[in-house]
Amino acid sequence: MASVETAAEHERILREIESTDTNCIGPTLRSVYDGQEHGLFMEKLDGRIRNHDREIEKMCNHHFQGFVDSITELLKVRGEAQKLKSQVTETNLRLQEDGKVLISSMEELKQCRVQQRNIATTVDKLSHCLPVLEMYSRLQEQMRAKRYYPALRTLEQLEHTCLPRAGQYRFCSIMSENIPKLRTHIRDTAMTQLRDFLESIRKHSDKIGETAIKQAQLQRSLDSSVTLQPRALIGRRSRKEAASAGTENGGQGGSPMSEQDSGILDVEDEEEEEVPGAQDLVDFSPVYRCLHIYTVLGLRDVFENYYRKQRRKQARLVLQPHSNMHETLEGYRRYFNQIVGFFVVEDHVLHTTQGLVNRAYVEELWELALSKIVAALRTHSSYCDDPDLVLDLKNLIVLFADTLQGYGFPVSQLFDMLLEMREQYGEILLKRWNITFRQILDQDNYSPIPVSTEQEYRQYTSQFPLQDPELEKLSFPKKLPFSEFVPKAYCQLKEFIYACLKYSEDLHLSSTEIDDMIRKSTNLLLTRTLSNCLQYAIKKKNVGLAELVQVIINTTHLEQSCHFLEEFISNITNVPPDTMNATKLYGTSTFKDARHAAEAEIYTSLNAKIDQFLQLADNDWMSSAQGSGNLTTSDYLVDLIAFLRSTFSVFTNLPGKVAQTACMSACKHMSTSLMQLLLNPEVRQISIGALHQLNVDLKECESFARASPVAGFQGDTLLLAFSDLRQLLDLFTQWDWSTYLADYGRPTCKYLRVNPHTALTLLEKLFKPMKETSKKNVVLAQFKKADRDRQKLIDTVIKQLRNLIAQHHA
Repeated sequence: MASVETAAEHERILREIESTDTNCIGPTLRSVYDGQEHGLFMEKLDGRIRNHDREIEKMCNHHFQGFVDSITELLKVRGEAQKLKSQVTETNLRLQEDGKVLISSMEELKQCRVQQRNIATTVDKLSHCLPVLEMYSRLQEQMRAKRYYPALRTLEQLEHTCLPRAGQYRFCSIMSENIPKLRTHIRDTAMTQLRDFLESIRKHSDKIGETAIKQAQLQRSLDSSVTLQPRALIGRRSRKEAASAGTENGGQGGSPMSEQDSGILDVEDEEEEEVPGAQDLVDFSPVYRCLHIYTVLGLRDVFENYYRKQRRKQARLVLQPHSNMHETLEGYRRYFNQIVGFFVVEDHVLHTTQGLVNRAYVEELWELALSKIVAALRTHSSYCDDPDLVLDLKNLIVLFADTLQGYGFPVSQLFDMLLEMREQYGEILLKRWNITFRQILDQDNYSPIPVSTEQEYRQYTSQFPLQDPELEKLSFPKKLPFSEFVPKAYCQLKEFIYACLKYSEDLHLSSTEIDDMIRKSTNLLLTRTLSNCLQYAIKKKNVGLAELVQVIINTTHLEQSCHFLEEFISNITNVPPDTMNATKLYGTSTFKDARHAAEAEIYTSLNAKIDQFLQLADNDWMSSAQGSGNLTTSDYLVDLIAFLRSTFSVFTNLPGKVAQTACMSACKHMSTSLMQLLLNPEVRQISIGALHQLNVDLKECESFARASPVAGFQGDTLLLAFSDLRQLLDLFTQWDWSTYLADYGRPTCKYLRVNPHTALTLLEKLFKPMKETSKKNVVLAQFKKADRDRQKLIDTVIKQLRNLIAQHHA
């Protein structure tokens, strides 16, 4: 069984050897040598080799005749081949000989084709290099000409288009290395030009603002019937034209039209029909150029932030006023011109660039500026005490506000501040008119105005609305009842109203508001300023009664003219005086108060003058005169009565009640003063003779009162001023104590005005000398019986008077 398997294995190995490449029989043979039947396999192998040899021999025997035939044919072919070889060799020699010329031509053609290819390659390379060189040359020219924006565009095209096509050449590498340096140079140069531009407009913002304000003045002066042109068409090109003229590429607003970096253009000082606009004064090309350059460089945000930061710094400088700005109007004008110039530039940049500044940024700057402007004006205007300067400043602020409002900036706060300044302006006017009124009062002669011709009369009546038909009927020369103060004061009142009206103009107020403001200010002038000046004139030292009388006459006429002032204000404001809630003038009450003060001063001055005369009295209180038959009126009282007569003669032009009151007051004061002289505690003793002398003086006073020095008194009304003293003297001179004591307290009492206390005081002064005499003679008991009876009567009267006083107090 094992031998059969071995034989089969050997057979397999042999077949494998026969069918396998000789390079792969190694493993097969290894399996033979690894087995135990190596000899048996070798025998098998020898048998197989012999079998193959027999097969080969059979095959060779089978094909031998054909092989012989083939050899024979091959020998025949060799001869023919030799012939063919010789022919080929000969032909080759001839061909080689004949092809030498062709080979030479082919070599020449080959060389020509190589040259042609090299030329084509060179032309191709040059076609890529020449644009690079030409563009670089153009770049150098643009850099030399300082045309930086086109240079930057050329640089971009050179870097991204031309150099990549040119290939790797040394000059291309040098150019590539220079490109960042050129960009940096262009960026720095553009920034330098921008700085120069910013510095230039900072220095020239005054001129720009002045031009813009002139433009606003020109626009305001246009006829209201003509449709106002847009501000962009008056003295300035439209923003659309400015933007399109300045655009080199359509996407970036304004573009550098001019490569000049002057910043501010020259403008002739001559008056022209059109006022140049901001773009006519300022070359904005550095801004546009720098904006485009930074945009191309991808640094637009950096540029915008830098521009806005620098302009904010400039805004703070512009908004900082000079410390002495309030001294002159020119200081305010320069301040406003700079601010207007700043915002005109920003407005132009806003509308000619896309996004360099936006509306929110400009509004933020304006809000900052507005707060600082209002604060600065409030501070500096508070130092001003000249109403003309304040008025000019108000007009300048209005023009400033209207100019900026024309550029779209809100200016309501400025007009609110002008209304605040209105109060300050009113106070300054009041101070000036206070000085004016005092000067008029100091220069007034307090005398009626004499007029000798119709022209003079009309001149005064044109200044003051005098309506006196009786005075007009009088022939010339004649006198106006008032002094120079009245027409001058009335004219000054109108001038004050005009000054208030001037301030109210152009404040966008309604007629009613203007009317209300003027009336309130005029009321302050009347109730405070003019009233104080009149009080000053009335209260000042050394003012005479004639002057006080003239003051009363003057204030009476001024009071009557108040409704003319009302009409005057209504005419200039076009507001009817009977408008609802309209403020009324307080002139009537002002002049009434002044007149009452003058009347009181007249009363006081009269009394003071009376006191001066009474101080000259040299009364002999211990006079021994018996009766009043031989007595004459005291000298001081004669002089006093003469003074009063002359004084009251001046009162003819006064209102009747004033003159009557003054006369009654003077008489009462004389009566009271004489009574006080009689009851003066320093006068310790009085004789009956002194009472008789006082009685004579009182009769003189009563005679003066009966003569009616002032018209208008009914009957003996003026005598009532002396009734107290008259009844007292009658009581003592007639010694009518029984009647007095019996009728005391009755309405029909003869001595109703005699006070028991006054009677007791005077009686004690009369009794004192008798009492002292009785004490000296009491030891001797030498009193006469009549004196003792009189003493008892006096004691009884004194006792009863004291009882009356006690009852009165109870």
